[in-house]
Amino acid sequence: MNPFSYQRAATSDAALHAITARGAKFLGGGTNLVDLMKYGVETPTTLIDVTHITSTEITSAPNGVTTIGAGVRNSDLANHQIIRTNYPLLSHALLSGASAQLRNMATTGGNLLQRTRCYYFSDTAFSQCNKRTPGSGCAAMRGFNRIHAILGASESCIATNPSDMSVALAALNATIHVQGPKGKRAIPIVDFHRLPGTTPNIDTNLKPDELITAVELPAPRFAKNSFYVKVRDRQSYAFALVSVAAGLELDGNTIKSAGLALGGVAHKPWRSAEAEKALIGSPATPETFRKASELAVAGAQPHAHNAFKIELAKQSIVRALTLAAQGVQA
Repeated sequence: MNPFSYQRAATSDAALHAITARGAKFLGGGTNLVDLMKYGVETPTTLIDVTHITSTEITSAPNGVTTIGAGVRNSDLANHQIIRTNYPLLSHALLSGASAQLRNMATTGGNLLQRTRCYYFSDTAFSQCNKRTPGSGCAAMRGFNRIHAILGASESCIATNPSDMSVALAALNATIHVQGPKGKRAIPIVDFHRLPGTTPNIDTNLKPDELITAVELPAPRFAKNSFYVKVRDRQSYAFALVSVAAGLELDGNTIKSAGLALGGVAHKPWRSAEAEKALIGSPATPETFRKASELAVAGAQPHAHNAFKIELAKQSIVRALTLAAQGVQA
């Protein structure tokens, strides 16, 4: 690990001032960043600990909108009564991720900034990685790409986003609140993470000098009918090959509104507007769910070792929507 200095920020203004130093990075739970520092992938000159200035509160307003402080630990978020009651989809996704020990440390803000688990990114023995070293190439393109993207990838990068939490937040239509030197702004979750394009080294639309302060969830619509499916190589502590966050608002057997997002298939949580549009106004039947699954993966481009993900994603979507419609609770 390279030498670095450590600062504990006492105020938001102090943190925003400190982050302007060359090579500085914010430190939350550190469950991803510190690992990458050990591997030599991340080499910050200064870590600015923000755990004492970011909110650890979860509050619900009279209009039903829920606000989650950026410093809330994943375990606390998953088990909070507001989340378990109004957003069980988010609770289920969080409890599907990592280990209990990691969830006890990881924060909401940090989880949004998780970096890919692409082998070629985390192993510096591979010289080709446009995400780690822009312009060097992509070893995964012709390497062992079983876990890689089938949607939204580019010639520069086929890595996937690893977060379970972010997939649920996408289906729930969350908004990310940030603060920077120019003030505060809100970023819809669908615009927060980026597709790789020619700049896969940039994961999100968060600016380097901005701090995540909170996540806002709209009034609950899917509390009774939602489900998170995560398909992985082993039940314990593995990242998703494919995951699906599905939420349905039903009027009898008719779908009034829907949220559908996929994980493990793209550089960002993949939300299909076409699939959601096909669900709305349709009966909650296997035929409707199969049609939505086809639309959700339309245009998928497999690589040598991951063509299986296309059919896996379709079947996972049908399963998630079916269990959501039945009101099955995890």
